[in-house]
Amino acid sequence: MTYNINDKGYYGEFGGAYIPEMLYPNVEELRQNYLKVMAEPEFQEEFNALLKDYVGRPSPLYFAKRLSEKYNTKIYLKREDLNHTGAHKINNTIGQILMAKRLNKSRIIAETGAGQHGVATATVCALMGLECIVYMGEVDIARQAPNVARMKMLGAKVVPALSGSRTLKDATNEAIRDWINNPVDTHYIIGSVVGPHPYPDMVARFQAIVSEEIQWQLKEKEGTTKPDYVVACVGGGSNAAGVFYHFLEDTEVKLIAVEAAGKGVHSGESAATSILGKEGIIHGSKTLLMQTPDGQITEPYSISAGLDYPGVGPMHAHLCKSGRAEFIAITDDDAMTAGLDLCKMEGIIPAIETSHALAIFEHKKFQPDDIVVVSLSGRGDKDLDTYVKHFNL
Repeated sequence: MTYNINDKGYYGEFGGAYIPEMLYPNVEELRQNYLKVMAEPEFQEEFNALLKDYVGRPSPLYFAKRLSEKYNTKIYLKREDLNHTGAHKINNTIGQILMAKRLNKSRIIAETGAGQHGVATATVCALMGLECIVYMGEVDIARQAPNVARMKMLGAKVVPALSGSRTLKDATNEAIRDWINNPVDTHYIIGSVVGPHPYPDMVARFQAIVSEEIQWQLKEKEGTTKPDYVVACVGGGSNAAGVFYHFLEDTEVKLIAVEAAGKGVHSGESAATSILGKEGIIHGSKTLLMQTPDGQITEPYSISAGLDYPGVGPMHAHLCKSGRAEFIAITDDDAMTAGLDLCKMEGIIPAIETSHALAIFEHKKFQPDDIVVVSLSGRGDKDLDTYVKHFNL
């Protein structure tokens, strides 16, 4: 069994491109060109130079000494929070803006939940001098105000999504509508490994720099390129896709994907797609999706604005269904406690998304000589308000 995409755009039975006819030319243009463009030496050179000099890569692989002592195992944190803009999202937006330029697109649209992808998109548009429109749910605009301000300062227009739950799913719907209406000059920078093929594969390839670095960094520190476990939180799944990428086919490396259980997996307020999801189609791909018996999408919930997506990318649906990755659901309370723990034990304030991944050490026992790499996918400045309210700081 393979865990990578096949030539038809599927991971096992998940993926594909289920799109309205009007979007076909856009998606097809991208599908025909993305691998070709990415393979060009000039593209590679420009991409890598920007990752180094603009984003600040490689991001450190940090041995968390006090956390390791507490849980009696070796915990390494891949510090994506130290990237320019504060999260892993910038790796993908750099790649996609270079792609858009080569396809002669002058207008960029994006969707965002936690705001990190919106900020990363606005950042690269400012860098390249392209028009930027970011769709964001009205609820997320309220709870991620600092990121909204950042996007506006960077010259982006932030458009609220006022339908449905007014969160990430609805922002994505609005962005797709925009794309249908502006097919010629517009490139849609999708922020996660979701959407119609080739997006899940393209985003995963841009994020794969993370696992590529882990291999040589671990070799320096531990004399091996292989961790025993790689852990990442999953909403749509770009962070996990990047940190898993170079280990997908190596079954000696165990993969752990951490989802948001919200107020409890079966509380009706959750985003644990792997447990609650059934096969369905959302935003152009076949995947696991939280839905009612008659196929209506269920509203997801998480205290983290980046994890409340009702589905999961097709790569992760396949990893889940095939058993290649272990999926663990973590509640709001456990995530918040783990986040505060990291602050007090390692002097690092993590994004609440990342805090979900850190919470697994309370739920799963590791051996003393296990090497556990956790993707520290983003920093917590955007979530300070939520932390303050939760802990009455």
